[in-house]
Amino acid sequence: MTLFERSAKELQESLHNGELTIADLTKEAFDRVEKLDGDVQAFLALNKEQATAKAAELDQVPFEERGPLFGLPIGVKDNIVTEGLETTCASKILEGFMPIYDATVVKKLREAGMVTIGKLNMDEFAMGSSNENSAYKTTKNPWKLEHVPGGSSGASAAAVAAGEVPFSLGSDTGGSIRQPAAYCGVVGMKPTYGRVSRFGLVAFASSLDQIGPITRNVRDNALLLEAIAGVDPNDSTSADIPVPNYAAALDGNIKGLKIAVPKEFIGEGVQEAARQSVLDALEVLKGLGATVEEVSLPHSKYALAAYYILSSSEASSNLSRFDGIRYGFRAEGVKNLM
Repeated sequence: MTLFERSAKELQESLHNGELTIADLTKEAFDRVEKLDGDVQAFLALNKEQATAKAAELDQVPFEERGPLFGLPIGVKDNIVTEGLETTCASKILEGFMPIYDATVVKKLREAGMVTIGKLNMDEFAMGSSNENSAYKTTKNPWKLEHVPGGSSGASAAAVAAGEVPFSLGSDTGGSIRQPAAYCGVVGMKPTYGRVSRFGLVAFASSLDQIGPITRNVRDNALLLEAIAGVDPNDSTSADIPVPNYAAALDGNIKGLKIAVPKEFIGEGVQEAARQSVLDALEVLKGLGATVEEVSLPHSKYALAAYYILSSSEASSNLSRFDGIRYGFRAEGVKNLM
């Protein structure tokens, strides 16, 4: 077992008993990137100097002041702004762009004591599903390098699957966390819209975008979601409702919980193995006391067309700012015609 196959709880136990230090974990992340990333091609920028210094500082914090994610390494998708660390959205037009502030989720990671290792590759401006549309490199699936990792958060999933980092953040508009997580065999979720602040996320489709966690197991996913969730005065679409203890809820009683299963979601066009996995999961939920009922959402067949109309319309507006004048690369020696 590699170090980052351990859960957050196991890593914290290793820190507490003196087997490891936060500096050790940070060094392990950079060593893994150096060893594996020539093949996987997940990272666009590394934060080695700052992360190493931060790890040494965090090692001085008493254990009783540490939370469940304290000192653990994380990678951040390159469309989430990070102060002083290049953020390109995998586009040449933003090459060399150094944000002057952190996204709200990055601030929350810092408050949780996490160590940002670097920025992760993606499909350019998050528009893609294979990670082949980056202007810089093509990320590979670590399980089989000739296969894609999915997208647009493909590198966020690949880096966790390869054990370069135990945690990462991605963004999801129409499957960009969930699909690569499935391709790479890790846990990824798109939080409910408004659960996580979008402040500092470079917008693709503003009414659909959400930042979410990618981890190796469900409990760690719950811990990371809890760390980044919450209302933000800088994002008027963020939900002003309390953030529950998601990890504790995993052990909760679901007896009497009603679960609706749209028959269209597991009907025509769904691979039999995938369909059976869903049905098996439903049997587990029934065994735990939940009530499972089949329902019909007949208009769901129009969802994909509606998604492409909305996302393309919003993207054309959001991305128009990257014109080399307001934002982005501008060639030297250019003269106006008038």
